[in-house]
Amino acid sequence: MLATSTDSKLLVKFLSVDGKCAGTPLEIPTHTNVTQLQVIVNALLGAEEKYQFHINDFEITDTLLKTLERQEDTVNTEQAIEIRYEPQAIFRVRAVSRCTSSIPGHAEAVINAAFNCNGTELASGSGDSTVRFWDTTTESPLHVCKAHRQWVLVIAWHPKCTFLASACKKGDICIWNPKSGTQKGKMLSGHKKYIGTLAWQPLHCAQDDNCLLASGSKDNTIKIWDPVRGLCVLTLSSHTQGVTSIKWSGDNLIYSASQDRTIKVWRPSDGVLCRTLQGHGHWVNTMALSTDYACRIGAWDPSLQGKTQHGDALTVYNKYKGSGEEFLVSGSDDFTLFLWQPSKSNKPVCRMTGHQQLINQAAFSPNGRTIASASFDKSVKVWDGKTGKFISTLRGHVKAVYCISWSADNKLLVSGSSDSTVKVWCMRTFSLLNDLPGHADEVYTVDWSPCGSRVVSGGKDKVLKLWRS
Repeated sequence: MLATSTDSKLLVKFLSVDGKCAGTPLEIPTHTNVTQLQVIVNALLGAEEKYQFHINDFEITDTLLKTLERQEDTVNTEQAIEIRYEPQAIFRVRAVSRCTSSIPGHAEAVINAAFNCNGTELASGSGDSTVRFWDTTTESPLHVCKAHRQWVLVIAWHPKCTFLASACKKGDICIWNPKSGTQKGKMLSGHKKYIGTLAWQPLHCAQDDNCLLASGSKDNTIKIWDPVRGLCVLTLSSHTQGVTSIKWSGDNLIYSASQDRTIKVWRPSDGVLCRTLQGHGHWVNTMALSTDYACRIGAWDPSLQGKTQHGDALTVYNKYKGSGEEFLVSGSDDFTLFLWQPSKSNKPVCRMTGHQQLINQAAFSPNGRTIASASFDKSVKVWDGKTGKFISTLRGHVKAVYCISWSADNKLLVSGSSDSTVKVWCMRTFSLLNDLPGHADEVYTVDWSPCGSRVVSGGKDKVLKLWRS
């Protein structure tokens, strides 16, 4: 039974995201607010940080009493109440609410659009077989890159923003210079069927800035390329069906998902297959790592509001990867997701069920604490990134949800759908914040810039749209 008097006290203990207890349990008044909780935790830790506080996945935004009243049935006040604290994001992202530019140029559907590691440059790949670079300052076309002879299915920025890799339906890879729009070296050919996924080696794992590139193809293989020499270094072949997704982890391992229902873990230094993760009953469509954001930003530190040198890449990675081990989430045509801790075990941490149709994309929040998944069942579901526990369902789209992207401060999520809309969701209240119509057809790709200032969307109407607050 919850005492409703503002004079009453509660026994609480403060836990970090990893479950480590800060000091001994304390008795504090129920009218204690967030500011007072900050003072208490900083005193216990001997720090000067700003924190977010949660009780059972509910964020404390007012007083303890008001937070507990919202979940009276699930909290036992006869025992010490666990309050979890985590450092707040370094900067706050404002929700995008208006379209500042609608940029034509592509002659066919925009399949991929992505900002570079610090959000200063933008690239897109299309069914018209071109890659285009766009000026984010003037929001206008910059370069048109022609070399591919088939649809450009995937693009990937180098962690230092110096190159962009693109791959096409014919199985070829091109490396582009974003400053000049020219092709670097020769086309990388070797795959026998289309390439559906690319992943650069994280900057802190690379030798002398020479990040290797991994590609996964419908021909069942993964190839590792050295773009500087223009050579295929390794071919990894153990999958029995097409490779659908690749992730290159911050621990310097490669994860590959396939239509053969398995996920394989590879050591890129010598091509050894470390382990195979099994559990899905149908094609594995998508994967995400809890360290994706930390690997994406490379040596750029958002807290410094500028670029840092390569020497800081490992420091930046350790700062933004979050605490604890690296987690992997996979989504499948069997309507389920699996949460894995691949460095420890080939058994899943959790099987996450609830979607009624196949899963298009799964994505970890930048701090690795939350997972969002987009599905053909018209919904986005939110899960705990450490346990896989279901948190909430975001409903609003009236057709399949194709793509999602997190804001850098973990507070907002943007989704693109077959219903031609882009929607912005508040991840504190799990409610719709802004509905952004404007596209004339299905939205295939969305990306929130790592600096948080803008969102790009593209789709079947051949137009790129830039959205700002």
